[in-house]
Amino acid sequence: MKTTNPIKFHEQLHGKIVVSSKQKLDRDNLSLAYTPGVGEVSMAVAKDKDKIYGLTGKQNIVAIVTDGTAVLGLGNIGPEAALPVMEGKAAIFAEFAGVNAVPICLDTQDTEEIIKTVKNIAPAFGGINLEDISAPRCFEIETRLTEELDIPVFHDDQHGTAIVVLAGLINAIRLTGKDKTVKIIISGAGAAGLAIANILAAYGFTNYCICDSKGVISKDRDDINGYKKTTTSNSSASCPVGKCADSLKGADVLIGVSQPNQFTADDIKKMNRDAIVFAMANPIPEIMPDEAFRGGAKVVATGRSDFPNQINNALVFPGLFRGLLDNRISKVTTEIKIAVAEAIADIIEKPTAEEIIPSIFNKKVTKAIANSVAKFKK
Repeated sequence: MKTTNPIKFHEQLHGKIVVSSKQKLDRDNLSLAYTPGVGEVSMAVAKDKDKIYGLTGKQNIVAIVTDGTAVLGLGNIGPEAALPVMEGKAAIFAEFAGVNAVPICLDTQDTEEIIKTVKNIAPAFGGINLEDISAPRCFEIETRLTEELDIPVFHDDQHGTAIVVLAGLINAIRLTGKDKTVKIIISGAGAAGLAIANILAAYGFTNYCICDSKGVISKDRDDINGYKKTTTSNSSASCPVGKCADSLKGADVLIGVSQPNQFTADDIKKMNRDAIVFAMANPIPEIMPDEAFRGGAKVVATGRSDFPNQINNALVFPGLFRGLLDNRISKVTTEIKIAVAEAIADIIEKPTAEEIIPSIFNKKVTKAIANSVAKFKK
């Protein structure tokens, strides 16, 4: 099947994933896989629910749950339009980690309904991967489900992105000789932007400012929600109210998870020497790599696969869930996220401007991540 056209590619496939039997069914084993033999298995689980992990596929199946409100860079396009993306994630789970994943596209944007629905389907799954749910609802949904379920819940748009950003920044810092005192400007205060700020602060990068669509977030503004206030309060930087581009003066790192074409080469020139620029808006970054380099950037990363240093959450979730499922870990803690970021960074033994982050096709990635997670097994 040779085509470069996305529509034709999907038309030919009619879906990117399949469900198949592990065992060829014949007259003898059909009675074991289904009635009457399966009744004995059901009774064993009824007597001891924990046996579900050894007697079914629960230990290797993840629900990919979305309401279609924040799909890629396309926005609120609905659950039907989200399905191709969720199928793509399911295919990545299978290809890179051998994890079975099922797209669950919900026709509701009500926070309580989403929480209730996920809790009701949870018995069939070993983990929940939340995806493409808009902020700030995604924060409450993830927090509540994490508290109320005994299986891991992970919002990939937040934490998958944040983990890869931290991994890339660790190597960019190694390459440029900078340290954790670097001044960081985060453009974008949605799910990804706030999660990035939180993981950076937890790792020791506390000198940061966050910008939303109205400019730099600071204590002087009275139009920000509680999530933005909390995340901003973790910063040790002075962040005066103003345009995001103006805050780049004297900054070392720009991390963009916002809108296309936000910055110019002249903006990058305001930054300190050997500036680090992660411009991850898709498909058009906040600043194109050539423009960032023209402004003096030393390291540039984007969310795109056609430039070096792709910062992509697809690098994280296959190996992360492989480790969570194999080790029956029920909560994704900050410590786990940092360990995963360090494991990804360490795959690149000698970082260069062209390679601060491994490719998703690097065969070391999934195993390294899963092993880093396994260390947290109780």
